[in-house]
Amino acid sequence: MSASKDQSPEKKPSILLVDDDRLILATMAAGLTRANYQVSTVESVDEAEAWLDSNPRPDLAIIDVNMPERTGLELPARLNQLEHIPFILLTARSEPEVIAKANALGAMGYLVKPIDIVQLIPAIETALARASELEGLKSSQQQLQTALDADRSVSIALGIVMDQYRINYDDAYALLRKTARSKQLKLIELATSIINSRENLNLESDA
Repeated sequence: MSASKDQSPEKKPSILLVDDDRLILATMAAGLTRANYQVSTVESVDEAEAWLDSNPRPDLAIIDVNMPERTGLELPARLNQLEHIPFILLTARSEPEVIAKANALGAMGYLVKPIDIVQLIPAIETALARASELEGLKSSQQQLQTALDADRSVSIALGIVMDQYRINYDDAYALLRKTARSKQLKLIELATSIINSRENLNLESDA
């Protein structure tokens, strides 16, 4: 029984293909489109940069290294400015210096042409999975840093309160929490305020 139009497969991630060889570009685009990826194509670094300025962010870019005028190695700098778009580099031959450069630029993969769709799709999925893992790790690190910064600010504020009111740690912490509730502030917001205006704590003391 054939599937109805309303039951078409879910679209896979969006891919930007960058290659000056129109035959290779068309072949890759056709194969990826058949695999249900959303595909856009451009034929130079200049076209890619213009495309990126006027279209939604792609999930992955696949870039030929050896192109005339501007090499594909010039495009990753632009991708990194745009929310760190992950990319795979393509080249006509394996070159150690290019591989080293690809790694330094943060490439998610490095493939030697000719390459068929059977090889390309696993490389795409691996690159997307790795990019997702790295993004998750970066987010976790940012959250950890935010928490550490908050703890540091609260600790500094507690020291100020202990010194100002000549009270112990537990009493200072209780006083901070009471004041934060009464002022409808988060503890970190009150701590930051105390640090920035030490001379006027204005806490909700019972004294």
